[in-house]
Amino acid sequence: MQIQLSTEARPLNQYPLYWAECYGRAPFLPMSKDEMDTLGWDSCDIVLVTGDAYVDHPSFGMAIVGRLLEAQGFRVGIISQPEWHDTAAFTALGKPNLFFGVTAGNMDSMINRYTADRKIRSDDAYSPGDVGGKRPDRSTLVYSQRCREAYKDVPLVIGGIEASLRRIAHYDYWQDKVRRSILADAKADLLVFGNGERAIVEIAHRLGAGESIEQLCDIRGTAFPIKELPIDWQIIDSSNIDKPGRIEQPVNPYAESASQPDTANSYQEKREARSIRVELPTKPARVKQKLKDRLKTVIRMPSYDMVSRDPVLYAHANRVLHMETNPGNARALLQNQGGRKIWFNPPALPLSTEEMDFVFDLDYARVPHPTYGNARIPAYEMIRFSVNIMRGCFGGCTFCSITEHEGRIIQNRSEDSIIREIEEMRDKVPGFTGVVSDLGGPTANMYRIACKSKQIESACRRPSCVYPGICENLNTDHSSLIQLYRRARNLDGVKKVLIGSGLRYDLAVESPEYVEELVTHHVGGYLKIAPEHTETGPLSKMMKPGMGSYDKFKMLFEKFSKKAGKKQYLIPYFIAAHPGTTDEDMMNLALWLKRNGFRADQVQNFYPSPMATATAMYHTGKNPLRRVTKSSEGVMVARGEKQRRLHKAFLRYHDAANWPLLREALKKMGRADLIGNGKHHLIPTWQPAGDGSYNSPRRKNSTMTKRNQSASDDRNIKRSGRGRGRSDVKRGQMLTQHTGLPPRRTS
Repeated sequence: MQIQLSTEARPLNQYPLYWAECYGRAPFLPMSKDEMDTLGWDSCDIVLVTGDAYVDHPSFGMAIVGRLLEAQGFRVGIISQPEWHDTAAFTALGKPNLFFGVTAGNMDSMINRYTADRKIRSDDAYSPGDVGGKRPDRSTLVYSQRCREAYKDVPLVIGGIEASLRRIAHYDYWQDKVRRSILADAKADLLVFGNGERAIVEIAHRLGAGESIEQLCDIRGTAFPIKELPIDWQIIDSSNIDKPGRIEQPVNPYAESASQPDTANSYQEKREARSIRVELPTKPARVKQKLKDRLKTVIRMPSYDMVSRDPVLYAHANRVLHMETNPGNARALLQNQGGRKIWFNPPALPLSTEEMDFVFDLDYARVPHPTYGNARIPAYEMIRFSVNIMRGCFGGCTFCSITEHEGRIIQNRSEDSIIREIEEMRDKVPGFTGVVSDLGGPTANMYRIACKSKQIESACRRPSCVYPGICENLNTDHSSLIQLYRRARNLDGVKKVLIGSGLRYDLAVESPEYVEELVTHHVGGYLKIAPEHTETGPLSKMMKPGMGSYDKFKMLFEKFSKKAGKKQYLIPYFIAAHPGTTDEDMMNLALWLKRNGFRADQVQNFYPSPMATATAMYHTGKNPLRRVTKSSEGVMVARGEKQRRLHKAFLRYHDAANWPLLREALKKMGRADLIGNGKHHLIPTWQPAGDGSYNSPRRKNSTMTKRNQSASDDRNIKRSGRGRGRSDVKRGQMLTQHTGLPPRRTS
């Protein structure tokens, strides 16, 4: 097998069109044979299967993938939310000529179906009528099996947020165990991870040109099973990258399986590995040689059998995985999955501004498929009048999956492209009233912000550009974003442009001019930001700034609100039960909330989403942000149901239903002094009749009741996607973790 990776990428708009381009553009990608007949198609070249309703809008992954492939000349059909108990649903469009593309949808199907407390949700924002139960648990696996049953000889490509974040051996919160790579379980031919436009276009063209699916082993952003290792590659054990220490004395933890010792080549491999230096070279000649070595080097990760048995090795593997996420310096990875070897190529190269424009300027209908009639699709309603201006996030929050999914290099659209989309939305989308609900992305204010040096950027392995402080190499100029805001709100027919995406306030304070522009013109009374906690312990495990940055931003926010003559409020988000959080930390957060007059209506417990660094902390009790050994730093984990309920109760200290639990806890903590009927007490000594929530009449109309958080489902949709890695969708406008076949938007 030959694997030859490249450091350059072919522009998306420079592929020769496939022969079927003569059929032209479809008003909607067909979902039935009747629609295919209307278009004059006898078959589909590619059939995309998704767990979401089909909305032809660039916030939905299947729409982006489908329209992009259509623009390449392929005939693309969509099977949306099929009846998974019946194989016949997967034959509705006939046998695809090239491949099946399968995704669970814009959210991980388990997060879509279950709350952080593992309770079943009754709704589904991506389904018509907000009806739950339209997709199976672990949708990617179920859909893949049905596709194989329908046409076993058709190549199968999986992608989307569910596949992307489960591409390697990962901890599964719902089963409380480590699962194999989803590629091994789905028995798919290829897995596309991250921003998948480059990969899916190349896959389609090469299959269309007659190559077999087995030959497609040199495409960045893909993973695939291999039978034998390429002979021209150097293999480095992950212990040479970040040595975890001695775990099991008699057995090499990096053997190909748990029951076998190292192969005969192990000594030679380790000898070669020691000759490869991790430090960055300083001379140009060495830089070129280093690049050449990197493109022919694969890191052998601890096997699935090992990481499933040893938490230290799991944390170590998670740490190494996150060190290899920068497309500029990432190396290929290799992991044995209980008998099957899975090869992971480095992430795809980021899209240029011209390519981003090409993707977003495709001719989307911007409405749901007509087959849904007037049924309301909440996810669509939320993003109907919003525009995505960029993708990626360099924040690196450990509970967020955006960095390992979309990457930390910001990919920007041009200002002209964004303005064109606003004008199209104004002229084309029913119900537009002149209010743009959001101009944003995973984070509201990272547009056109990047490293000052491309060379430094391509060599950097920092997980965050803004933690523990803002990197000196980061250009924090917000002038491009200010100019975009001004141009957008001055468009004819546009009355107001709101910013709904999550704001990185520690970055915003670097540009007071931006804060003034935002506060004066783009806040609708409330601005949601996410300090997540007040205490150093949990903040250090989240990789979030301290409250000093929040206080600076609050001062600027209030100053410019007063200057504009507006009464506006900051609404902070907080997480309960995050790894590294003690009961005392939650108590101190509750005291801060009371001092500052916040009463949270809805709160969210930490949700261990697949592959996130914080999830590794939750599972292992170790901190992968540092070198992991048996004796390395441990992490406090609120794992039991009672303790998780307690942490959540501290955030809702004002709810009488939580007072008995809080009284018991405060007494055990030696803080009974916080129980009393004075203003300085956290909770009262008395208990109202019944167990319902209590709202003091004195506070009923008080501005201190600030709706600290929106409904939990709204937060899941808005926040997680846009940059949170709650693996849900994108923070702010549900640009949903870049999901879709190759994942495209919004944790």
